[in-house]
Amino acid sequence: MTKPRRSDSALSIAGLRKSFDKPAVCGLDLNVSAGEFYALLGPNGAGKTTTLRMVAGLLPPDAGSISIFGVDALFDPVEAKRIVAWVSDEPMIYDKLSPFEYLEFVAGLWGVETQTAQDRAEDLLDWLGLAPHAHERCGGFSKGMRQKVALAGALVHEPRLIILDEPLTGLDAGSARQVKNVLLERVAAGATVIMTTHILEVAERMARRIGVIAAGRLIAEGTLQELRDRAGSDGSLEDIFLDLVSGADAETGTVAA
Repeated sequence: MTKPRRSDSALSIAGLRKSFDKPAVCGLDLNVSAGEFYALLGPNGAGKTTTLRMVAGLLPPDAGSISIFGVDALFDPVEAKRIVAWVSDEPMIYDKLSPFEYLEFVAGLWGVETQTAQDRAEDLLDWLGLAPHAHERCGGFSKGMRQKVALAGALVHEPRLIILDEPLTGLDAGSARQVKNVLLERVAAGATVIMTTHILEVAERMARRIGVIAAGRLIAEGTLQELRDRAGSDGSLEDIFLDLVSGADAETGTVAA
């Protein structure tokens, strides 16, 4: 039986496990508050993407529970997906559609009313600097432009929880700034964002709280200052992250992939 969740919790994970050839996520517990910008950090192979894919309903867990704003995501996956957006580092869009057509299509899948969908599409394309390309075919777009179209598609149904896996990979400075601004605006409007990134300066500047995962387990969590206090250092997030991961590797006898 899934235990009751706090009403202020956007995401509550308990005892989450997933194995492939070897364990990828090992009894993970994680809570993210509503309206929070949360960065989930870890070395390659730590279990970050596997965890978020389970939260997004793209991968079934072997054990554990996932609650999204009080919705049991394993018992009622359709309802959970209605309030979640997933954006991966490899944008999946339809090349033969224009950005505007793509957003109308995605909004229709979520049952968004036609005029509302058109209004949201125009706003998102404008925020992301895509308005001049709104009616061009996506097939000729750069990776950065495709990533922004994918993000717009994920946001068109106004999800309450936005999950992003390395969303800034391959983006130029201007595109990265546009994406970051849109995410911060969404958080200011009450949405919750969970993001993985290897760009630690981004996590340091944007996240309210930071979780560090290694070998499928959460090894540290808190604000940047709380992580500094734990490490006994006033160093950068990069310094603290490397110390934490090195310590976890020493304890488990593993080497980060």
